[in-house]
Amino acid sequence: MAYDPNQNPEDKRRIRQQYRGLMVDDDGNTLKASNYTTEQLVETVHRADEIFQGVRAPGEATLDSNLLLMMSNMGAAKARAMKAGGASFDIDDFVARLLSVMASGDPDESGAPGPLDWEIVGRKALAVSRRAPAMDFMLGPLQVEQKKRAAKQRAKLDKNKADEQKPQEMREEDIQRSENETTKNVIMIKELLEAQGQVNLFRFIINPNDFAQSVENMFHLSFLIRDGECAMEIEDGEPVVYICERPSQEDYEQGLKKQQLVLEFDMETWEEAIKTFNITDPMIPQRRKAQKAAGNKWYG
Repeated sequence: MAYDPNQNPEDKRRIRQQYRGLMVDDDGNTLKASNYTTEQLVETVHRADEIFQGVRAPGEATLDSNLLLMMSNMGAAKARAMKAGGASFDIDDFVARLLSVMASGDPDESGAPGPLDWEIVGRKALAVSRRAPAMDFMLGPLQVEQKKRAAKQRAKLDKNKADEQKPQEMREEDIQRSENETTKNVIMIKELLEAQGQVNLFRFIINPNDFAQSVENMFHLSFLIRDGECAMEIEDGEPVVYICERPSQEDYEQGLKKQQLVLEFDMETWEEAIKTFNITDPMIPQRRKAQKAAGNKWYG
């Protein structure tokens, strides 16, 4: 029964065909326990033992294993359907009898049964089986009690009606106020840049005392660059900005193209620019912080 990689292919096909023939009935359907008697199951197992004598490769051994597993399941199904004296087969009673057979030691002396002696069952099984016994493990308990899920009661949150507030609404006048404030700042920055002339970008927009207003200055300056009223160039490695004449439609027709630039401006860049250009006073005056935001909420 050793492995033979050079086994005759015809023998291998014949063995596979024989195994598959044992797995189906005369109509080609998979075997069912209800359609087979116990004697037929035993006969099928004996027939599988005869076919197994010619097995020399893992593929055919797998078919033998599948057939034995099928027969075991069918035998278990028939055992569950057995009736003795009008009563169904009781698994708990069978286990109790099995434990009584395997119990070792003298319960009368110790007051408790000793360890189970599986060799007793093994010797009884050897009397009806010619296969070598092998070690195996149980896949779980013999009887499983279904766990009941405890219903969890969620604590109800008592809401105080007095503390409830309606969502804050954005009104048209709030949006208009914000737009007017931005427009006013853009005009102010344009006038300052006209009076200053060409200047370093960072020297112009950075407020060394307020990072947030430095970001706002950059935001407002971007409107002037977008509309073509302000130009930005790189001279001697430094970015400079200055007021320019807005391009006309003719300039665009002659090949002038709009370009966009993404400039990273975080707090680290802000601090580095202050040190690099020695900025001590803002060129754009400090603005008062807004005390009222959109809606009816006040913020400090």
